[in-house]
Amino acid sequence: MWCRKLQSLPSPQQTPRRLFHLPLKTNPNTPFHYKKTNNNIIIIKPNHHSHLHSHSHSHSHPKQNNQKNSLFFSLQIPNRMETEQLTSGASNRIIPVFKNLHRSISIHRLLTFIQSFFLWFLFILRRYRRQSPPLSPSSSSSSSSPSKRKFYFRLKEIEDDSIKRRALADGIQMLTSSKPLSTVATWTFYGTGKNALFCRSWMPVAGEIRGILIIIHGLNEHSGRYADFARQLNSCNFGVYAMDWIGHGGSDGLHGYVPSLDHVVADTGSFLEKIKADHPGTPCFLYGHSTGGAVVLKAASYPYIEELVEGIILTSPALRVKPSHPIVGAVAPLFSLVAPKYQFKGANKRGIPVSRDPTALVAKYSDPLVYTGPMRIRTGHEILRISSHLMRNFKFVTVPFFVLHGTADKVTDPLASQDLYNEAASKYKHIKLYEGFLHDLLFEPEREEIGQDIIDWMNRKLSCNIS
Repeated sequence: MWCRKLQSLPSPQQTPRRLFHLPLKTNPNTPFHYKKTNNNIIIIKPNHHSHLHSHSHSHSHPKQNNQKNSLFFSLQIPNRMETEQLTSGASNRIIPVFKNLHRSISIHRLLTFIQSFFLWFLFILRRYRRQSPPLSPSSSSSSSSPSKRKFYFRLKEIEDDSIKRRALADGIQMLTSSKPLSTVATWTFYGTGKNALFCRSWMPVAGEIRGILIIIHGLNEHSGRYADFARQLNSCNFGVYAMDWIGHGGSDGLHGYVPSLDHVVADTGSFLEKIKADHPGTPCFLYGHSTGGAVVLKAASYPYIEELVEGIILTSPALRVKPSHPIVGAVAPLFSLVAPKYQFKGANKRGIPVSRDPTALVAKYSDPLVYTGPMRIRTGHEILRISSHLMRNFKFVTVPFFVLHGTADKVTDPLASQDLYNEAASKYKHIKLYEGFLHDLLFEPEREEIGQDIIDWMNRKLSCNIS
């Protein structure tokens, strides 16, 4: 029996020698003995008085020695293993990608080599440009002036677009009645990189403020879309502050382009610190939707931010985001450096509904402050990066949180929100899944009930602190 098994293994020419520690399942009634030599671990099948297990490392033919009822042989483990690697998207669809592990490793090595080569080329090119002097003043001015003019023209175009968007953001109607229950304000806040970030606030006119909710909107939208939710909060004596990311709404930057989500996380922390300084002693909560939920969760992972908030609320957070193909994820870091602002049409999820309310869909996609173009490469890479970071660190989450997700969401994964709830170390944590609801929960037909769920959770958290 043992000889037949050895004959089915590949030859040494087909399989190089490698070291594996692979335990063999043996019959407990048939013990084995092994003997270690220089290159091999030899298995001995003795009489019924030996008790040892076996491993194998190299190939040789079975040999029978002079001992009675003993069989010496050594094994070699094949170098390749057939495996099926799977990947899943945000819509929880599982598709086969590779059937051969060796092939996927080879592709990964090739992509790593290409990426390293491009990075080396860019480094050498930058050094060459810095060190090489111009041939003459006339040639230098004639060769560089067109590119400089094009560069400054592009900057001026982005700046003009930011000014137009800021004017539109400032003109959004934040009150809906002649007898308002809120006082509203807009201003600019300078965050990381000295970018002007458009901010707005809704504060209740009467009554003592129970707390403040700071809204961090989702990808491609803006804070003005949450005016109805802010008025609902004001009616329950909660103040509201909101900030537009860089490249979004009325803030500086190229529309729809996020150079770094870590900067957005830092801006969120700075914005929170400013509000706490303006309202000392008032409890503050952070709210984030979709990618904004990922930003809020990462910001709250820093101890100094966690100390400033009573808790965080996440709706449809972008926690498990996978590229459309593993190759996209492999080359994204490279192309985000080479062509960060390039619009990748393959990442644009057209036709995926985000609300069951047709009026809300029309209002969103006809809003000039909502970016509807293809996603830019750096922005997509940043989303993949922050999502991967959060998925690896669920067990370190200690901030109190309330996560809400629709089970029919096709943009972000509701199962990832369930994983966050299951794995987080937070002592005060809650989750609510809405059966059949889509991505934009606060723009669903049941938006009032969802908003009230958030208000009730904040009231319970504040009551726990008092008691």
